[in-house]
Amino acid sequence: MRIALADTDAEILRCFPVMQQLRPHLEEPEFLGRVASQQREGYRLAFVERDGQVKAVAGVRMQEMLSRGRFLYVDDLVTDGAARSEGYGESLIEWLCEFGRAHGCSQLDLDSGSQRHEAHRFYFRERMRITAYHFSRSLTP
Repeated sequence: MRIALADTDAEILRCFPVMQQLRPHLEEPEFLGRVASQQREGYRLAFVERDGQVKAVAGVRMQEMLSRGRFLYVDDLVTDGAARSEGYGESLIEWLCEFGRAHGCSQLDLDSGSQRHEAHRFYFRERMRITAYHFSRSLTP
């Protein structure tokens, strides 16, 4: 098993089929451009690979806030549906924690849709806890 950052267009495109399982609205022709746009804002894709196949993907960025200092924010986290419960998500979370520590982050944060009960069970097993509510308001009419 290998965990790495997707630094080339080819590596980013290899992550698409797994990412699309979490973000079904994404289409492959636009994926590279959208990732590139977010990379200008610090976004990075990390992936787990085994036997030449991408098994899990995480989109992350480092942020800093007055309320919590420097932290690693997970935008996207998904394991291929055919590879769930095989330890890839757990390995990726541990890798992300170490990556964050190495870059001066004091915590790893993520938001999760309230309907994603299986994901929540996974986060609790990974020693994560609910620390806030996330509120949003649409700005489009």
